Amino acid sequence: MNELLNPILSMTHSLGINLVWEFLSKGGVFMIPLGLTSVAGMMAILFKFLSLTNRRVIPTSLARDVAHFPELLAAHREQPVIKEFENGASALARLSAVVIKHRGKPRSEITHAVESAAREETIHLHAGIAVLDTVITIAPLLGLLGTASGLVRIFQGLGDNSDHLAIARGIAEALTTTIVGLAIAVPCVIAHGFFVRRIEMLTARLESLLTNLASACETPNHQP
Repeated sequence: MNELLNPILSMTHSLGINLVWEFLSKGGVFMIPLGLTSVAGMMAILFKFLSLTNRRVIPTSLARDVAHFPELLAAHREQPVIKEFENGASALARLSAVVIKHRGKPRSEITHAVESAAREETIHLHAGIAVLDTVITIAPLLGLLGTASGLVRIFQGLGDNSDHLAIARGIAEALTTTIVGLAIAVPCVIAHGFFVRRIEMLTARLESLLTNLASACETPNHQP
């Protein structure tokens, strides 16, 4: 049975590749920048998926320790958690280390220090979003350029005694680049919206945890 299916699967796979290649080759020279744009978009999406994981931003176990830090202080069991802060393996750990560094100071000083460090972490969280913004803008424009190029070829064909082959090539190039440009932009738009929303949720969670941690670490006589 496998001996019968393998040639069929191989033929189907080869036919699919040929059809895709034939479709893309109709796009002309504009398929090259569109291909590069597609690679940039995919790399940016992959990078954001990896960089916005809980392990890199807010590890579940560390978030639990931060939420219960007052209890750990009362029981004198905070040292293992502080060591984890100092390792700086996540955004929460690095920002918590800033709080611990200013432990015993007034709330205003702790808040100012954390806000300064949080700006840098926010930049890291948004890294790669600008690439998606660029791809979302550039891909449809490249598709439109391909469309314009195809229309020029069509008009040239009409000017040369209606060369139907040139007209067909122009139409194919115009439609292919438009389709590819939109096909690249649409998933990038979806990914962009997803990542921006996730960054907002992570930022709000960080703010909540760090506020509680700062409250536990401030000077007692400066507490409201």
